[in-house]
Amino acid sequence: MAVQSPLVLLVVAYSTAARGTLRNICRTHEEVVVRRFGRVALLAETEFAAFQALRLREKHGGDVQVERTRPFNEYEAVGESIRQAAAAYEDRERPALPYATFAAGSDYPDPGSMRDTDL
Repeated sequence: MAVQSPLVLLVVAYSTAARGTLRNICRTHEEVVVRRFGRVALLAETEFAAFQALRLREKHGGDVQVERTRPFNEYEAVGESIRQAAAAYEDRERPALPYATFAAGSDYPDPGSMRDTDL
């Protein structure tokens, strides 16, 4: 059985004011910040991080979204054929070549089947 990645809290600040408060929380409480991307932060799943996220949502209401999520592990979630196709496609000689054309007549998965297949 594969070991699951730890859960994190995904916090998205949609307004300028909410982004400012999120920035202040991240600066003041660096120990709970896993990563920060401007208006988005990943916080460690601790009660203190949840407290900070809920404070932010109390202050800014619908301008803040909080989700519980797990980091994406491509080796656990995605098959080898998809990883190989992504690498080969990004290494293609013609950058403007659409993936469907690139994959046609090859062993790479077609985009239609990938669209219909859940991870």
